[in-house]
Amino acid sequence: MARRYWLMKSEPSAFSFNDLLDSPRNTDHWDGVRNYQARNSMQEMTKGDRVLFYHSSTAPPHVVGIAEIAREAYPDHTAFDEKSKYYDSKSSPDNPRWFMVDVRAIKKLPTIVPLADLKANPKLAKMLVVQKGQRLSVQPVTAAEYTEVLRMAGASAR
Repeated sequence: MARRYWLMKSEPSAFSFNDLLDSPRNTDHWDGVRNYQARNSMQEMTKGDRVLFYHSSTAPPHVVGIAEIAREAYPDHTAFDEKSKYYDSKSSPDNPRWFMVDVRAIKKLPTIVPLADLKANPKLAKMLVVQKGQRLSVQPVTAAEYTEVLRMAGASAR
């Protein structure tokens, strides 16, 4: 199966790319997704898929690093925990509604790529993150978009 590409958003105050780099083996689970479209995208992810790690709700919002999918979708345990802000009474271990993946940091980009620069690049005009009203925390990215963002950051596609 061909490698796929994704953009995953996180507020740096909640979980930053540096937090991922500081995690054991540079890997952590991506939990708390409570949007069906984003969940469905995570269920399509396969080990080795590449991720543009995007910091949202910061000035400026930007792509900061490259990661990869380290473990494919599995039930999100936070949905079963009544003390979790991500608790969902309709989800259970026997019938999970929500899933998560494990993400591994590959490298921080030499230069961040701000959202304004993504929007200004005509090669990225169809990229979901630049579309008006697009708020999904997990989005597919084409191989060409992924490569162009890395070029803008001064990084190689490897």
